[in-house]
Amino acid sequence: MRTSNVTTGYIRSMSSNVTAVNTGGRCAILETMNPARTPADRRKAYHHGTLRVALIDAGVALARAGGPDKVVLREAARIAGVSHSAAYRHFTDREALLSEVAHCARGELAAQMLRGADRAADPVSRLGAVGTAYVDFALNNPGLFRTAFIAHPSPVRDNHDPHRSDAPESPRPGVEPFEVLEQVLDEVQSAGMLDPHRRPGAAIAAWSAVHGLAGLLVDGPLPSARPEVDLALSQVLELIARGLLRLPGQSADAPDRHTQSHE
Repeated sequence: MRTSNVTTGYIRSMSSNVTAVNTGGRCAILETMNPARTPADRRKAYHHGTLRVALIDAGVALARAGGPDKVVLREAARIAGVSHSAAYRHFTDREALLSEVAHCARGELAAQMLRGADRAADPVSRLGAVGTAYVDFALNNPGLFRTAFIAHPSPVRDNHDPHRSDAPESPRPGVEPFEVLEQVLDEVQSAGMLDPHRRPGAAIAAWSAVHGLAGLLVDGPLPSARPEVDLALSQVLELIARGLLRLPGQSADAPDRHTQSHE
């Protein structure tokens, strides 16, 4: 079995980066947002661009409580204790604020996925752990989950697609959920558990399955009681594993049905 190039240490370094983004950057819950402080106190505390961060934090709080529809620039300004005209100096409209809030929501989701991966002992377990963390985040933070993908800066591209001709875009600051999944799948492949022919599109297939389940649990007809969630999640993760991974007892040299179908 080959040694993974994407080590647990790398996953941990990604986790540290996300923590820094979410606690030290735009998505930080600032002292200026302390509800014990008056609006006048908050206005005095804003300097060197911290008002923009405070507005984003207010937007995140609104999304957490009520989803994307509750993210309104005037309400964010009210929570921050500033006039709406002051808010418009940082955001041209609601969509601009919503884009930043969605980015922060995805950052929180990615951070939870990384924490799940960090607790797992091996690459295959990490793949299941990030899927479980994804669904748990959706159930525990439905407002943020609904907001996370309401605004996305650019289409997600599979960097392993052999037919892709354009160069990968420079990532936006912070780690995205799709990037976490890509790194875990790279680790699974490096460990010899994922055939290289199956790697292109694997992240999109796995993400679609888990995201679909999360959406059906949060907004659809599936029951959200924990026993039913665990059953549904285990079935989805098993389908992903059977569809992508080399099962125990299967030789690394065994012919791959997916590869045969394209010969």
